[in-house]
Amino acid sequence: MLRTRAQFLTRTIARSYATSAGPHALVFLEHRDGVIDAGCLSALSAAKELGGEVTGIVVGGPEQLKEVIPKAQKLEGLSALLHSSSAQYASPIPETISPLLEKILSNLAFTHVVAAHSSSAKSLIPRVAAKLDVPAISDVTSVEHNNAENATTFTRPIYAGNAIATVRAPSSIPIKFFTVRSTAFKAAGTDGPEAKSSEVESVEVTDPPTQHIRTEITKSDRPDLGVASRVVSGGRALKNAETFKATLEPLADVLGAAIGASRAAVDAGYADNSLQVGQTGKVVAPELYMALGISGAIQHLAGMKDSKLIVAINKDADAPIFQVADLGLVADLYDAVPELVQKLKP
Repeated sequence: MLRTRAQFLTRTIARSYATSAGPHALVFLEHRDGVIDAGCLSALSAAKELGGEVTGIVVGGPEQLKEVIPKAQKLEGLSALLHSSSAQYASPIPETISPLLEKILSNLAFTHVVAAHSSSAKSLIPRVAAKLDVPAISDVTSVEHNNAENATTFTRPIYAGNAIATVRAPSSIPIKFFTVRSTAFKAAGTDGPEAKSSEVESVEVTDPPTQHIRTEITKSDRPDLGVASRVVSGGRALKNAETFKATLEPLADVLGAAIGASRAAVDAGYADNSLQVGQTGKVVAPELYMALGISGAIQHLAGMKDSKLIVAINKDADAPIFQVADLGLVADLYDAVPELVQKLKP
C-alpha cells in the first residue's frame, strides 16, 4: 500500500524519536483568531527545561491552520510541528480532540505532554492521561528532568498557594502529562528558526457527547489580564457594576493597566467572570497589582501574591490584604482613587 507524504513524515519522526536519547515533549498549542495563546508560550518554555526535543501540535479548521502554522513554526525551541485540520477542530472541545492525541501518542514515542493551565487544557489533558492510564500533574511552577533515572520532578502550589508540593514522576510512568502555570515560566520567543512540520490525519468523532454552541468573548482595548504588566482590581466594596466601572477605569486608563476583580465582585455582578483573579479565576503576576476594596481572602491571594509590587487601598486597617501588600493605604477608596488619578495624569 502506498503511503501518503504526511504518513511518511509522521513515521520518520516516530523512528527518530524512538532511537534518540533524552526526553521528547509534545506541547499542545492553543490559538484564537490566528494568534498563539500567551500561556502556551510559557508551556513551551517549560518543555524546553526538560532538556530534550520539543514538538508542538496545533489543531483547527483548514482556514485557521493556514494562518497559525507559519507562526507556530517560528516559535523558539520547537524542533518539529504536527498539525491536524478538521471541521470538528474549528471550535475544539475535549471530546473531539482527545482521540487525536491518543492516536499521536500511540504512534510517536513522546515522554511528556505539556499544555498551559487553561480552561481547555484542564479538561483535555486529564482526559487523555486517564485514557492512557497515567496520572496528570496540574499547575506546575517548576520542572526538572533526570536523564539517568528517566524521572521528572515538579513543584506545584497547594492549599491556595500557601504550600508548595514537590511531585516526582518516576520512570514507571511512560508518558508524563502536566499543565503549566504561565506566570512561573518566561514566554518563549516567536522569531526562532523555522521548524519542520507534518500533518496528522484527523480522527473524526461521530455523535460527540457535547457540542460547541457559541463562544462569547469580552472585547476590550485594554491589555489582556493574564499577561498585563499592570493590573487594577476591585472588590465587593465597589457597591455595583456602575461604581466598579466608574472607579477603576480612570485609574486603569492612566496606568495603562488591565482590570481585574475579586470573586465576590464577580459573583455580585460587578464585573465579568473573565476578569476574576484568584484560585478559581486567573493567576496573574504583573509588575504592579493594585487591590481596591479587596479584603484579601486566601482564594484571591492565591491568584496575585506573586506580583512584583502589590498596592492595597482599604478602609479596614485589619484587612488581610495588608499582610501581603508592599504598599498599603488605609483610606476610603472613593476619596483616594480619584485623587490618585489626578496626581498620575501627565
